[in-house]
Amino acid sequence: MLTISNIKKSFKDHHVVKDVSFEVQKGEAFGLLGPNGAGKSTTISMICGLIPYDEGEIQVDGLSVKKKPMKIREKIGVVPQDIALYPTMSAYDNLVFWGKMYGLTGKTVKQRAYEVLEIVGLKDRAKDKIETFSGGMKRRINIGAALMHEPELLIMDEPTVGIDPQSRNHILETVKRLNEAGMTIIYTSHYMEEVEYLCKRIAIIDYGKLIAIGDKTELCNRLAGGHILELTVDNPCVDFLIQLESIDGIENANMREDGIIEIILSDKNTVLSEVISLSLKQNISIQSMQIKEPNLESLFLQLTGRTLRD
Repeated sequence: MLTISNIKKSFKDHHVVKDVSFEVQKGEAFGLLGPNGAGKSTTISMICGLIPYDEGEIQVDGLSVKKKPMKIREKIGVVPQDIALYPTMSAYDNLVFWGKMYGLTGKTVKQRAYEVLEIVGLKDRAKDKIETFSGGMKRRINIGAALMHEPELLIMDEPTVGIDPQSRNHILETVKRLNEAGMTIIYTSHYMEEVEYLCKRIAIIDYGKLIAIGDKTELCNRLAGGHILELTVDNPCVDFLIQLESIDGIENANMREDGIIEIILSDKNTVLSEVISLSLKQNISIQSMQIKEPNLESLFLQLTGRTLRD
């Protein structure tokens, strides 16, 4: 469905996308992971033909983005990071407007608007103005606008930013159903758990470069040693993290947002006693220790030296 070959893009002297290549198959849910500023949104804009690429080639369903941009836009639905709706118009009127922008007319566009409202679970709010909606409801109508013309490829750029958990879950379930019905999905996020839930195959981008690609199992198997030690202490400090990384068998140590120290192990057999010994020397009180299987967050930390949301 999508082929990206050696794409490069710069803005003046700043290289935003650096020789990126990957493919997305028809009917696939493909995750594009990376922190803010990694190049995800620029890549999406180039796929849609909104930004010209400097080098390489992008094809959607066998068509060149540069040569057939209008044909490609008929096949693509895009859910942008920002809300692209008119706040003083109703949900229904917004969908009808975007449907007409895609070329739908008459009874067809009206019927499709109600179908989409059903899909996003807001048919009962059809005539209410967007300005009366919660952030999560606006996000759902934002997705609906991209679905009006029944695209073959749906590209979603951070669709759950800043919303409540209930709306987030509704969006994830909606995307899951669309993919199960045969729609090709490209889902970009800096929330690992969303991509892990929705996508079988994942690409990780950092500083404009593709640093890993594969299915979840393949990627996690790349993690050194294959295990993670989660450490909860009552008085963590930077020096303790630095000393942890000097222990043989520890690949990386990082403090998560929830205060838990996550340690990537290259050898779990000799590490635990060393960690306990170090904590005693530095008067660090360990509350709990847990060894877990590898995940994408840990892989990203190992590949880049930082967490996804840094």
